[in-house]
Amino acid sequence: MKKILYLLLLVFAFAKVQAQIINPVKWEASMEKKSTSEFVLSFKGAIESGWHVYSQFTPEDGPLPAEFLFHDNKNNYELVGKATESETKRAFNEIFGVDEIFFSDKVVFTQLVKQINPKKETIQVELAYQVCKENCISETKYFEFNLKTLEAKEIQAADITNEKTTKVDVNTGVEKQPESDKSDSSLYMIFFIAFLSGFAALLTPCVFPMIPMTVSFFTKQSKTKAKGIKNAIIYGVSIILIYVFLGSVITLLFGADALNALSTNVWFNVIFFVLLVVFALSFLGAFEIMLPNSWANKVDRQADKGGILGIVFMALALAIVSFSCTGPIIGTLLVEAASKGGIAPIVGMLGFSSALALPFMLFAMFPGWLNTLPKSGGWLNTVKVFLGFLELALAFKFLSNADLVLQLHWFEREIFLAIWIAIFGTLAFYLFGKITLPHDSPTTSISVGRLSIGLVVLVFTIYMIPGLWGAPLKLISGFPPPMTYSESPYGVGGSNKQTASTIALPDGAHKGPHDIMAFTDYEKGLAYAKSVNKPILLDFTGFACVNCRKMEDYVWSDPRILSILNNEVVLISLYVDDKRELPIEEQYVSKETGKKIKSIGNKWSDFQITRYKANAQPYYIILDTNEQSLNKPTGYTPDITEYEQWLKSGIQGFKK
Repeated sequence: MKKILYLLLLVFAFAKVQAQIINPVKWEASMEKKSTSEFVLSFKGAIESGWHVYSQFTPEDGPLPAEFLFHDNKNNYELVGKATESETKRAFNEIFGVDEIFFSDKVVFTQLVKQINPKKETIQVELAYQVCKENCISETKYFEFNLKTLEAKEIQAADITNEKTTKVDVNTGVEKQPESDKSDSSLYMIFFIAFLSGFAALLTPCVFPMIPMTVSFFTKQSKTKAKGIKNAIIYGVSIILIYVFLGSVITLLFGADALNALSTNVWFNVIFFVLLVVFALSFLGAFEIMLPNSWANKVDRQADKGGILGIVFMALALAIVSFSCTGPIIGTLLVEAASKGGIAPIVGMLGFSSALALPFMLFAMFPGWLNTLPKSGGWLNTVKVFLGFLELALAFKFLSNADLVLQLHWFEREIFLAIWIAIFGTLAFYLFGKITLPHDSPTTSISVGRLSIGLVVLVFTIYMIPGLWGAPLKLISGFPPPMTYSESPYGVGGSNKQTASTIALPDGAHKGPHDIMAFTDYEKGLAYAKSVNKPILLDFTGFACVNCRKMEDYVWSDPRILSILNNEVVLISLYVDDKRELPIEEQYVSKETGKKIKSIGNKWSDFQITRYKANAQPYYIILDTNEQSLNKPTGYTPDITEYEQWLKSGIQGFKK
C-alpha cells in the first residue's frame, strides 16, 4: 500500500512539474491548390485567452516578431507575392519604447508558393514566434506540406531534410492585412491629424489669399444664390477628390501595406529624413518647391471654359498653385500615413482635403463672412516657418529609426534630445522676434497670440532638458530612442551609486542591469559561484521579454533587491532568444523536444525545458553549488516584498 501511495505521489509530482511546460498556441497547417503549379500555405494558431503572439511587423528593439524559414526552396519552388497575416492589434510598450503589433485569440499566416520542380513534392517550413502574457515564450514549430496529396502536418526538427532556407520577414517584403479595431482607431487619428494639417496649410501665404479671390469668382459667375452654393459645393468636392486620388495612387503603387513593411527599413528611413529636411528648409525660406508653371497655365485655360468641368479645373489649379506651401505638408503626411499601412494614405488625404476645401465652400456660399477674415500679412509667413520647424524636428525621428535598426549607437537618446532642444529653443526665439528669416516682414512688436505660442514652445523646450540627465519625458515617449539606448544609462554626468563592484570582473562576467555582475554562460557562472561559495540566481530571460525588463527596471532596482543581487548571490542570465548560431560541432537535436538546437538561445531554452520542465520567461531558480534547487522556482513577481522573501528563503536554505 505504501508503495502504491509513493507511486501516486511521484505521478502527481511529475504531472505538476510537467504542467510548467506552457503551450498557449495550438497550430494547425493546411494548404489549397490554386492552379496546376500554385499553392496557398496556411498556418492557423488558436491563442489562449490573455496571451498574444507578435506580428511579423513588430518594430526593431521590441518583442520578437514572427518569422518563417522556407527549407530547400532553391530551384524547387518560389514564394509568390507577399506573405499575409490576419487582423492585428497595436499598443505602445513603454519598456521597449515602440509600438507592439500582435494577435489575440487567433492568428492566420498565409503564403502563396509556385512549384518549379515537378519532382519536388514537399515543402518544409519553420515558424519562429514569441507569445507573451505574464511570461514570454519563444517557440519554433515545423510544418510539412505535400504538394501531391495536399496534406499538411506538423513535424519535428529532426525531420527537416535540407538546411538551405529562405527567410521570410519584414525586410524581405512580407505584407500584412489591414488591422481591425486598433487599426480603426489609428485611422481616425490619421484623419484627425490630417484634418489639422489641412487647416495649417490653409493658413500659409500660398493658400489664404486665394480665399477672397475664389469667392469673388463664384459671386461674379453665379447668377443666383442657389447657383453659387451649387458651384461652391462642386468646387469643394473637386478639391477633396483630387487629393483623395493622390492618396489612392500612393496606395495602388506601393500596395496596401508595402510602405508599412518598409517603415523599419534603414534606407527608407534615411530617404524620409532627407525628404523632410528638404521640406523644412523650403518652409524656412531657403527655396520654394514649385510645380512647372506650364502646368498651372494649361489648367487655368481649362478653368476659363466654365461649367462643371471648369470648376474641377479651378480646384486642380488651386492644388498646383499652392503646392509650394502644401507640398511639404502633403509629403510629410503621406510618409506618416503610408508607414501605418492599409488605406491610411487615402484617409490622410481625405482629412487634409476636407479641411482645405471646407472654408472655400463656406465662404463661397456666404460671401459676407469674408469681412470676418483677418487681413493677409506677415503672420502667414510665421505660420509657414512654424511648420518648417516642426518638419525639421520630425525628420530626426526617421534618422533615429535608421540608427536603432542598425544598432550603430551614432544617434542615441542624448543626441536626439539635444537636437530637439536646439530646434524648439530656436523656434521659441523666432516667435519672440529675436530671430528673423528671409521672407519675414519687418515688425516692431509681436502679437499676444504669437507671444502665447512662443511661451508654450519655450516651456516644452525646458521640459525636455532634464531628459539629458535621465528624466523619462513621458510626454514625448516613443519619439526619442528608449532610455536603454543612450551614451550613459544614468544620464549625462550621472552615475550609479550602487555598482556591483569596483574590481575587475571575473572571466565570463559583465555588468548587467543596474551594474549587477552577471554571467551569460552557465558553466562559467557555476565555477565562479563555487569559488566564492555563494548561491546562484539562475535567470531564464530574453532580449525581447517585456516582463523580464519590467522585473529588472522596477523590482531589481529596489535598494533591498539590488543589495541582495550584488552581494549575496551569483547572477546567471541565460537569454533564450539569443539568435547567434552555435558552432556546427555544438549543434544537436534535443532529446526532450526533438527540435534542432542551432543557436545559443535554442541551447538555453532546451536547457530550461530539459532540466526544469518549464519554458516561460522570466523564470528564476536559486541553486546551490551542486546545482540543486534551494526553494520553489518563481516567475514574474512584480511585488517587491514577495520577491525579496523568495530570494531570502533560497539564501537561507543555502546557509543551512
